[in-house]
Amino acid sequence: MKSAREKMDMIAAYLDVGTYRGAAAICGTNHHTVKAEVLRRLSGADAMTAKQAERAKNTDIVGELVARRVKRTQGRISAKRLLPEARADGYTGSARNFRRLVARAKSAWRAEHHRGRRPAVWTPGQTLVIDWGVEDGLHVFCAVSAWSRWRFVRFATDESGNTTLALLAECFEAMGGVPKVVLADRMGCLKGGVVANVVVPTPDYVRFAAHYGFAPDFCEGHDPASKGIVEHLVGYAKRDLIVPQAPFAGLAAGNRSALAWCEEVNGVVHSEICAVPDERLVSERPLLSALPSLRPRIGTAVTRKVDRLSCVRFGSARYSVPLALIGKTVEVVVADAKVRVVHLGVEMAVHDLVAPGEASVQDDHYGGPRSLPSRAPRPRSVAEHALIGLGDAGVAFLKGAAAAGATKLGSELGAIVALEHTHGRDALVAALERATTFGRWRLEDLRSILDAGAGAPRPATPGEALVIALPVVPVRPLSAYAPEQVR
Repeated sequence: MKSAREKMDMIAAYLDVGTYRGAAAICGTNHHTVKAEVLRRLSGADAMTAKQAERAKNTDIVGELVARRVKRTQGRISAKRLLPEARADGYTGSARNFRRLVARAKSAWRAEHHRGRRPAVWTPGQTLVIDWGVEDGLHVFCAVSAWSRWRFVRFATDESGNTTLALLAECFEAMGGVPKVVLADRMGCLKGGVVANVVVPTPDYVRFAAHYGFAPDFCEGHDPASKGIVEHLVGYAKRDLIVPQAPFAGLAAGNRSALAWCEEVNGVVHSEICAVPDERLVSERPLLSALPSLRPRIGTAVTRKVDRLSCVRFGSARYSVPLALIGKTVEVVVADAKVRVVHLGVEMAVHDLVAPGEASVQDDHYGGPRSLPSRAPRPRSVAEHALIGLGDAGVAFLKGAAAAGATKLGSELGAIVALEHTHGRDALVAALERATTFGRWRLEDLRSILDAGAGAPRPATPGEALVIALPVVPVRPLSAYAPEQVR
């Protein structure tokens, strides 16, 4: 089908040359096409076409019905649901024509009832937008600074109020400050009720906001466009973080991946602001409110008394605390799969939640790692004191004999220590060391070693190879030993 420009070119060419074939050659088309267009223009076919367009359509009978139903449903009704009603009202046309009628009616209604939104103008240090998302049973918490586009993403096992507040506190720590307003969806974990379309936050959220010094705000109900900046982040995290890397080995592994992902996306240029979010956060941070010196208590707190093992019991499990708290009463706060021990408002220990019957022990609470049990010998008889008095050789011989199951050691111990009088202390110590080395634990073995004296062989483990550089001497070729050379 020719465009309006091509039709005008054909008529102009015909008026110039006066023949159909000449105009066709100029316009690069067929002379029949030129003839048809010229005759149509000269016969006034355009007026006929306009009159044909004004003729009645089979959808006119239900035009008012469609307009009324579209207005009542605010442009949400579908042609599929409205078609049976139109059939009952006398419409006999095709479903395709009816869909076109409904589409035109909905487009006209939206044009008249446009919401008239304006683009958001964000102020540095003013707004932080938060929201929850879920993908394959994994809950993802997302927060974005509206001005710098700095993003924060973490995973959790639920969307409870304690979890939300704990992650929000972690977000403030990562930002290095507190914004003036936190804009959230009307999530049930933070919403205590709604009165006259005004959201009443929960008491815990109010206390949390007062502690950090920000104003809680909520978007309009059923209006994701009012917080599209974080809705886009939730979808982005699902597409770029969860889908490529899931399933994670655990919640901790997932949060490590989320931390690495946030460092990646915050360190590159954002397509909307044409700047790096980390760099904009640096300039925004002086405008943020300072973090409070004390962190708020989040979650259910219970009191426990620290026992003599410097531990507190919670959920039939033990959690260690510093030794200085033995005998004192502390608060145990459980939130986000973490157990926090607080004393006089100061967090003293943080543990991962463990199963009943287990113990979570941190070496720093006890001054260092656990040392292996020594179980030093405790001599009682005169012979035992004499053997231990021989020093490390006597102790090593005693422990080695006990480990080897030398049951006659007790009865032979007096004769063993008596060898010191006949052979001397140094000879007996050397004999004990040799017996320990070769695993000889009987009295006769010690006597044989002492009788052998210093002439007993002392095998040693092979050492490194000895490399000796040979001297350089003059050499003669084989040709020098030929018969003619010898003569």
